[in-house]
Amino acid sequence: MKISIITITYNSGKTVRETLESIKSQDYNLIEHLIIDGKSSDNTLAIVSDFPHVYKAISEKDKGVYDAMNKGIKNATGEVIGILNSDDVYIDEKVISEVANQFRKDKDVFAVYGNISFFKTETPDKTERTWISKPYYENFFEDGEVPPHPALFVKKEVYDKIGTYFPDFKIASDYEFMLRMLKVHNYK
Repeated sequence: MKISIITITYNSGKTVRETLESIKSQDYNLIEHLIIDGKSSDNTLAIVSDFPHVYKAISEKDKGVYDAMNKGIKNATGEVIGILNSDDVYIDEKVISEVANQFRKDKDVFAVYGNISFFKTETPDKTERTWISKPYYENFFEDGEVPPHPALFVKKEVYDKIGTYFPDFKIASDYEFMLRMLKVHNYK
């Protein structure tokens, strides 16, 4: 199972190296890493070019972060799509293999999500706060329980059926449809 990871960048030279290292160090070997850059004017693309694991880098003007995410989703060829921001990292090298295992365990699962920890760049070993995602329940999305992007992995077929993000809004295009078709696993 190929997993596409989309990283959105714009003048991310100070943080993107750690993000790239985090994905490069994953013990899962079927990762397609896409960089969607908003035409950076700093050294972001030079840093990206140092990482041969990056499958594709697109650098062009966009209409904001959700437009960039949509470009990534449209260019992704993996069965599962995750989004890791250009200043985020995975907690260890097993995250993607654990995600893949969740999808393999139950073919009816269309999304997997987990928790995230926040830290400051200058103190990466010190957690500032943790977002604990709630377990999935029937009215999860209707109640506004939307897992954060770095901890959410969705089958590409969900985006193909319901659409991508509205560039002007921070919600998926059709939650009603998503609610009907998603069976979600929460993992820790």
